Amino acid sequence: MVTTEQELTSSTRGRMMVLVALLLAAVNLRLAVTSIGPVLTEIREGLGMSSTVAGILTSVPAICFASFGLISPRLARSFGAPRVILAGLATLTIGLAVRPYVPGTALFLLLSVVALAGIAVVNVLLPMVVKEHFPTQVGTVTGFYTVALNVGATVAAATTVPLTASFGDDWRLGLACWALVAVLAIPAWLPLSRPAHTPNPEVNGADFVRMSRHPVAWALAIYFGMQSTSAYVIIGWLPQIYRDAGISAEQAGLLFATTSFLGVPLGLGLSWLAGRMRSQSMIALILGLFGIAGYGGLWWDPAAAPWLWAILLGVVNTAFPLVLTMIGLRGSNPARVVRLSAFAQGVGYLVAIPGPILIGALHDGTDGWRAPLGLMVLLMLPQIAAGMAAGRDRQV
Repeated sequence: MVTTEQELTSSTRGRMMVLVALLLAAVNLRLAVTSIGPVLTEIREGLGMSSTVAGILTSVPAICFASFGLISPRLARSFGAPRVILAGLATLTIGLAVRPYVPGTALFLLLSVVALAGIAVVNVLLPMVVKEHFPTQVGTVTGFYTVALNVGATVAAATTVPLTASFGDDWRLGLACWALVAVLAIPAWLPLSRPAHTPNPEVNGADFVRMSRHPVAWALAIYFGMQSTSAYVIIGWLPQIYRDAGISAEQAGLLFATTSFLGVPLGLGLSWLAGRMRSQSMIALILGLFGIAGYGGLWWDPAAAPWLWAILLGVVNTAFPLVLTMIGLRGSNPARVVRLSAFAQGVGYLVAIPGPILIGALHDGTDGWRAPLGLMVLLMLPQIAAGMAAGRDRQV
């Protein structure tokens, strides 16, 4: 007898299977990105990559998440969300396994796009899966899967350098081994991807236009974009900022891992708290103030109090689980959540594209980090404003 998705998710056991599948998928949502930063110097040397091109590399995730994320709901309508997520994980596996071994910067960027396209579809569809199967526990379940996301990000950040060293300083093998983690997530989605499935909401042009008329959607999109800009600057450049200040590659990787690791307990607690509050505006304000302090500290002197700056930036990084929770809360049903998720993430990642590129260009132009970090301090202001607007107790 074939077990359908509906049958699997109608019982406690089925809900646990969905939760496990969510967590395994989420672990992979930042591996392709956070494994790059600790060995960026080696990648640049191996591929002959300039700082500006490295800035483009750090913007590739935002480009992919914007473009592929917008088509994810349409794919889910045609094939079912579990199948699309399964295909996304398979695509991620291929990209992670192959990209370190291609010759030249162009092909490395292309295979990064392949890996990140897989992540993009999963990014958009997971909030819908949460709303559909855990409608009364949106904050808690979102917290669980953002914890899994941060665990994956932290492990990749902390261990890519030691793994590379253990492989004879072969950064290519150090990056490729993360494909194994993506492989492990695939079996959990196979039972949910069997033939029968409930059609999922489709996002089309009219849906997108209607969503664009709602101020809550724009507030979420801008907040998503600003926190993504901050996140990808941290992911792409924080280890390099520390290394340029005279800190060793190993310690820079640990500092970066600390920033990521803080998202584990803080993300879970923040999502739980946000899900129980009528308004999340004050949380957005507090996170933005931590960001100003963290980037301001790096601007002053990265080596003066590196662990303090890492902790402050780890706190501001929890804007990501906050915005995911707000997307789930602002949408009144699963159909609207997936449309709101597609709009907020699609537009938000478009907003985030220029940030890491500009940071790299400013670094090249000024031969230092003060101008880029000063810009990041200023960008916390629109992030705070958008977050406070998105956090108001309204629904789409």
